[in-house]
Amino acid sequence: MPVEAGIDLRVRAMERLADGILSLTLEHPDGGDLPPWSAGAHVDLVFEGIGTAQYSLCGPLGARRWQVAVLHRPEGRGVSRHVHRALRPGDRVRVGLPRNHFPLQPAPGYLFVAGGIGITPIRAMIEAADSIGTPWQLAYCGRSRAGMAFMDELEDRAGRVRVFPADEACRLPVGKLLAETAAAAEVYCCGPEGLIAAVQAESERLGRPAPHFERFSAAPAALQGENRRFSVVLARSGVTLEIGPGQSIADVLDARGVFVPTSCRQGVCGSCETRVCAGRIDHRDSILSEAEKERGDTMMVCVSRARDDRLTLDL
Repeated sequence: MPVEAGIDLRVRAMERLADGILSLTLEHPDGGDLPPWSAGAHVDLVFEGIGTAQYSLCGPLGARRWQVAVLHRPEGRGVSRHVHRALRPGDRVRVGLPRNHFPLQPAPGYLFVAGGIGITPIRAMIEAADSIGTPWQLAYCGRSRAGMAFMDELEDRAGRVRVFPADEACRLPVGKLLAETAAAAEVYCCGPEGLIAAVQAESERLGRPAPHFERFSAAPAALQGENRRFSVVLARSGVTLEIGPGQSIADVLDARGVFVPTSCRQGVCGSCETRVCAGRIDHRDSILSEAEKERGDTMMVCVSRARDDRLTLDL
């Protein structure tokens, strides 16, 4: 992520939300206001020499401080390990500006489905729905109650929140849940791939509109398909680059000194979105809607590829 795309913030407070989950409250060092954001937005946390990771903003909307929740992932890229083991109140953190590829759209009602740390964007969506008086229901699953964040406040919302801890033999009945939800209600899902796949499959089976979802990691499509060689033409300079089977467009652009902001390298954050001037795209990201993919004028160069021999990018 380019330095100018973020701001240096101070860790005002840290709190244990659940087993393996810490919340960070971030503030401007001089006490000033932070940029506005909307429910569903996320930011990058950037630690030089360690890495960059994306976290949903989950604190009160309109507050002067930002809040994120960090799940400790020992097998991850190192950011969560650093947060849990080394970061302390008073430390400075480089934070990217908010981006939102999971916005809450107006609807007569909502069904929110959260799995594990996927509760973080949903928490802000619940606040947003409450602020305009829109009815909602939440189904929240996890491995155990002890590892599920925000349980105290959510269990106080009797009648609206159903909790499904796996260690209590509580399995989320996705099909039944969707069948009982009003046809006009919008479905928002955030969680592990298995949960998202189940909600998508059951929505299709029941004839419901496609759910809105946000992934933690690359979609299965990013790991499938033929990784054939193709060319990328940079429209502004006329330079042609060759993309090999084991390379991403972003990798080759980096090697040639052509700047495109990147962060997740998995097609889930939207940092590297680039306009396409010509060519058919093999979309493998988890950001663009089906309509946006069909339009074919933009792509995530960290994972998506060409369907044919050549793409022309607005670079």
